[in-house]
Amino acid sequence: MQTSDLLAAVRSAVAAADTLYLKAKIGVRSVVKDAGGVDSAQHEAHGLAWLWTYVEAQRQMLGWAERLQAESKFGELEQLLLRAGVSEYANQIVFGIPMSQSEIVRPVDFGVSGEGVVEYIRSVGPLMGGLDARVKARIAALIGENANAVTFGEIGLDGEMTLVRDQFRKFVVDRVAPNAHAWHLEDQLIPLPVVEEMSALGVFGLTIPEAFGGAGLGKTAMCVVSEELSRGYIGVGSLGTRSEIAAELILGGGTDAQKKYWLPKIASGEILPTAVFTEPNTGSDLGSLRTRAVREGDVWKVTGNKTWITHAARADLMTLLVRTNPSAPGYKGLSMLLAPKPRGTDGNPFPAKGMTGGEIEVLGYRGMKEYEIGFDGFEVPHANLLGGEEGQGFKQLMVTFESARIQTAARAIGVAQSAMDLGLRYALDRQQFGKAIYGFPRVANKIAMMAVEIMIARQLTYFAAREKDAGRRCDLEAGMAKLLAARVAWSAADNAVQIHGGNGFALEYPISRVLCDARILNIFEGAAEIQAQVIARRLLEDAN
Repeated sequence: MQTSDLLAAVRSAVAAADTLYLKAKIGVRSVVKDAGGVDSAQHEAHGLAWLWTYVEAQRQMLGWAERLQAESKFGELEQLLLRAGVSEYANQIVFGIPMSQSEIVRPVDFGVSGEGVVEYIRSVGPLMGGLDARVKARIAALIGENANAVTFGEIGLDGEMTLVRDQFRKFVVDRVAPNAHAWHLEDQLIPLPVVEEMSALGVFGLTIPEAFGGAGLGKTAMCVVSEELSRGYIGVGSLGTRSEIAAELILGGGTDAQKKYWLPKIASGEILPTAVFTEPNTGSDLGSLRTRAVREGDVWKVTGNKTWITHAARADLMTLLVRTNPSAPGYKGLSMLLAPKPRGTDGNPFPAKGMTGGEIEVLGYRGMKEYEIGFDGFEVPHANLLGGEEGQGFKQLMVTFESARIQTAARAIGVAQSAMDLGLRYALDRQQFGKAIYGFPRVANKIAMMAVEIMIARQLTYFAAREKDAGRRCDLEAGMAKLLAARVAWSAADNAVQIHGGNGFALEYPISRVLCDARILNIFEGAAEIQAQVIARRLLEDAN
């Protein structure tokens, strides 16, 4: 297929997907209305969220291709990735989108008629069969011929972002990748010298304005850095997440004095923050949060329990969500405190009066450790009430969700890329039946589809980042990026383990770590089901 014909076919496919989505939305509205709300029609509503994610992913792949074409960078591999990605997602739209391994959503679930499906197939045309054995084989061949490439396919960054990526790639290759598996196996905190090098590279102040000591870069830069760091080790890629959340909270809701004091310290890495939101019985239901803060003079005294707090022992600052008004229902009584604490050690993780806790042992995501924390009269200065006003905690936290989910999507892409790196290297090296196993189609096809879906997830994530940088509301785009990228990471890790065979199940092989790390991505920063729920509610805002 000629380049112009391919682009024309993809444009037609995207337009057809838009039309099908509108029909599906009408059907789901009816189902939701009859059921009494989204909560009682989750299969259909969440399926619509996945459908729209697929439509937007195809649109962003088209935009990527058109930009590359304009820059004369739309080569053979890029064309094949576009063709394969749009074709595969078009076929899944018709025959079933996997929301999980056992939950498939199909057009009939949306009330789309057979005629509507046939009309879609006709509009998509040759792309319905665009992912045949020859296409996958050629993608695999091109990847195999360039096995030492940093990325497989032009990813569409400008010159500045390419330099940023290359800088962090070098750091990861030199300082992270050779040590990551030992840190994981020994369940170590990421060594402080590595954290200090990250600080010197500007990781913690990447998106903080220059006026407060940061680099003043946008969310696209955050994605590039998070992806490359997570490609080496998700723990390293996630160190910046806590600084990103704390900085967004303070920038969005802090007083001038709070911004002036805290932001330069966060940007420089002098202070390592941690997010202290989740409680044992709340999970995603933050409106049920029970940890109390009572004001006594110039301090707030905090009592309650928190869990799944990442990097808590080593952190110097907690962004602590508490209930300051027990009479106010739900979210209205919540406030955010900027709570300083001393750094702990393995022997004494929480050496602060009124604060105790212990480590939660986990399968993966180990470089920062997870903790449960108990507060009993723990004191926080009143001056550290974020924004100086009670009852704003949930509203302040909501401001951070977009960036946090975009960054999580980027971390997921890095983990997926790591899985692909390991799977490809093993497939090229492993000899069976007289040749490298990469020569067998079932192995090569797995690698080819990893490359396709990683590029799709990357372009959807970059799109969300650009929307955020432009100052536009992007909770929908950020949610879709996180939803898809987390699934792509798990799929890539699972398939890379399969390529390793029995060795993939051995702790000595790094792919066993990547598999464990990939699994958390569908849970934190909004579990896949919660993420789909949020997206569905946005799509069906007037359907209840």
